[in-house]
Amino acid sequence: MAESPKNESVSDGGQQPAKKKKGLTRVGDFELKKKLGKGGMGEVFLARQVSLDRIVALKTLSKELAKKEDFVARFLREARSMAKLDHVNVVKVYAVDSYKGLHFVAIEYVDGKSVQDWLDKLTKFSIGDAVHIAMVSAEGMKHAHDQNMVHRDIKPDNILLTTTGIVKVADFGLAKVMDDDVSMTQSGTGLGTPLYMAPEQARSAKTVDQRCDIYALGVTLYHMLTGKLPYGGGTALELIIAKETGKYDTARKVCPEVPERLDLIIDKMMARETNHRYGNCAEVIKDLASLGVHNDALSFVDGALPTGISRSVSPTTAALGGTAVSAGPLPTSRQVARTANVKQTSRTWYVQFQDAKKKTVVDKLSTGRVLKMLKAGMLTAKARAKVSSDGSYLPLAQFPEFTEAVERQLSRQSTDVRREDLKSLYKQVERDQKKLGRWRWITNKFRGLVGGLSLIIWLALIGGLIWLGATYGKEAFLDVGQWATDMINAPDETETETEDQ
Repeated sequence: MAESPKNESVSDGGQQPAKKKKGLTRVGDFELKKKLGKGGMGEVFLARQVSLDRIVALKTLSKELAKKEDFVARFLREARSMAKLDHVNVVKVYAVDSYKGLHFVAIEYVDGKSVQDWLDKLTKFSIGDAVHIAMVSAEGMKHAHDQNMVHRDIKPDNILLTTTGIVKVADFGLAKVMDDDVSMTQSGTGLGTPLYMAPEQARSAKTVDQRCDIYALGVTLYHMLTGKLPYGGGTALELIIAKETGKYDTARKVCPEVPERLDLIIDKMMARETNHRYGNCAEVIKDLASLGVHNDALSFVDGALPTGISRSVSPTTAALGGTAVSAGPLPTSRQVARTANVKQTSRTWYVQFQDAKKKTVVDKLSTGRVLKMLKAGMLTAKARAKVSSDGSYLPLAQFPEFTEAVERQLSRQSTDVRREDLKSLYKQVERDQKKLGRWRWITNKFRGLVGGLSLIIWLALIGGLIWLGATYGKEAFLDVGQWATDMINAPDETETETEDQ
């Protein structure tokens, strides 16, 4: 498998300066400063782009691989694919070129550490920090997926944090451009890191889609919350087999502080079957944002800037210092027009609804009170209202003041239903596994019993034969001996006839 060295793309991860590539201090427009890392595909150097006077990370292709035309073609193709990405939460590609037979790509240098570096130091993150990183990473991944690119190697090593707490997804070197020719990816070859890799990717990296990235992000979120990985194994084969079973201790079981809804989101991200997973990163972002548990800024990074991530599922996009993180799709023109027509002054409404005892009641409520009751679930979309006592009752959704609140409530109910369905599915799977385990236990016991009875029968047969031999064997032997003696001593019939004659 082709794996990238730790932080090889863009960050030195606190490493000490190392020797430059032997005999080289400059590669084209780039002046080499120090070595950052080395991996299967080549080396990475901290460099300065002379013409623009900026610091970059220079990723080079090793001499061994440079001799292979297919590797060179793949290296250049992936670099050009990476250059298409332009998102604040994705590491940028500045240039791709060759110099005296040395193929290289210039990448944005991130002055900071990877999530893995921080996990090595802190063991695990708070719920707010972990969800923050997962949401912003999903934003960067969504941008790549929108460009028909799949990362295929999402892991803590490839999620970098700047000194101001900005999250950046790095090393799209294993990305697959689905619209391009994929002949260089051999069928049955699983690229990526087994610890975070989706089961279908281990079977064939050629056919995976964006859902394999969602799986890997789910494993990463699990790791950040619990400090552990959901699956383990002494070998890569044992790890893959464990993933194929789809059974692991939930994040909530390992870390009870994890909210139940967050636990279900992680389960859905890590579903063994792709059809049971989230279909895209936008859905992941929406559900994580709806929890309202994420931190606006990373608590463990000194001087971290808030990103302004929305704490609701409403269509909101916030930005600070050029960092934009959306919590859902942009509002439609109908929503914008509807919001513009909403009156800011509060009114008193006659609201008809069913109370906790399912009894229909009418109450006079202010606009703010109605909104609060909708949010709390005390009012449902079936509630009706009117402004004056002589007016007609209409559904709350028909009033601009309440339309968005009703839609949010319906969206939450739909999400809750999907979660309950998923939870029921997992419970059914668990019941089936327990039933299968009990049946296997009974089968094993039965086989053991049959084996024991067979052994007893064989021992009885052998014992019987020994007894028969001991009891009747001697007499039979004497009878045979006597018969043989009689035969030897018996007179010859021919001689008897001759004598008679």
